[in-house]
Amino acid sequence: MSKKALSKAEFAKLMASVNETSIVEAENAIEQFTAGIMSAAKQGDNVGIVGFGTFEVRTRAARTGRNPSTGEKIDIAANKTVALKVGKLLKASVNQ
Repeated sequence: MSKKALSKAEFAKLMASVNETSIVEAENAIEQFTAGIMSAAKQGDNVGIVGFGTFEVRTRAARTGRNPSTGEKIDIAANKTVALKVGKLLKASVNQ
């Protein structure tokens, strides 16, 4: 099974063909969707899409790491990240 990451343009073409719409409209939909997710994440909000999943803002604790080149210990500050908790329908569609 070949794993290929679709580019944004390739995904827009796929969306356009599935939804029988233009590529420009699909690109606009992708832009609006990603802008909405980023805006909510910036405010610290989670976004749940039933069946698809939930985009969650998570906080990583500060920790000590190592510089791979020198082996020297470095302090890594606490930070926030966004994770996707996959929904049942998406998970089921992958396993079909």
